[in-house]
Amino acid sequence: MLPLEFSNKTSLTCKDHTVTGEVFELRKAKDLDLLATFPKPDLDKLPAYYKSEKYISHTDSKKGFLDKIYQKVKDLMLSKKLNWIEREKPGQGNILDIGAGTGDFLLAAKKRGWKVFGAEPNSGARNLASKKGLPLIDNTKSFPSHSFDVITMWHVLEHVPDLEEQISELNRLLKPDGLLVIAVPNFKSYDARKYKEFWAAYDVPRHLYHFSPSAMKEIFSSAGFFLTSQKGLFFDSFYVSLLSEKYATGSSNIPKALLTGSISNFKARSTGNYSSLTYFIRKSK
Repeated sequence: MLPLEFSNKTSLTCKDHTVTGEVFELRKAKDLDLLATFPKPDLDKLPAYYKSEKYISHTDSKKGFLDKIYQKVKDLMLSKKLNWIEREKPGQGNILDIGAGTGDFLLAAKKRGWKVFGAEPNSGARNLASKKGLPLIDNTKSFPSHSFDVITMWHVLEHVPDLEEQISELNRLLKPDGLLVIAVPNFKSYDARKYKEFWAAYDVPRHLYHFSPSAMKEIFSSAGFFLTSQKGLFFDSFYVSLLSEKYATGSSNIPKALLTGSISNFKARSTGNYSSLTYFIRKSK
């Protein structure tokens, strides 16, 4: 994989709106259109930044308006995600979801006939998945090499402290003809450019890296993979815009957020720069 070196200059300054209110810098990689969060919290301190009811991917909360939207969109997208995967990789085999959260994606895959496996570091999320009859483990190290037909990471790669180590582990786990499916926010999107430091998908310091399509292509190609296709996550622009409006103005301002999300998706139809993108990746021959 390409060595990652970052500028000493600050590209953007962002606040942790979820837990601490601390301020972090985003710095650009020297040879890639990639941003990283500085300072990166020590590994033993990272879990503290996830200890909030606002961090909804570790809960099944439907308490507030934004929580209800998140859960509804998540349910709507489960079938679409599996349809995408089954078009790229026909036939049900072994599927591993890394950062499986409370397990809903794997439960949907299991109903489709997949043999499902999941890793989730957060104990609270694992407990919720267990209550649904889905046992998860905390990391992937115990899985045998080359044992998965499909590996998914839904908004997880941006949280990984060591990209090189993670991509090496993906290479170890994936079968030679397997498929990686990785969804990450895209800071080249219209909503990212509009909200700047208030863009909710920067989500510092939980998001340690911030990807563009060109960076994803270069990072994975340098590690022996190639991108076969990419798809926009249409609903993300609306959810992210609602949060971003709240961060910027103190109010979700639903009409304005929905307008921004719509403009972002409209522009992305020609540019490809959706608020979030799902990448379909295979090993090079």
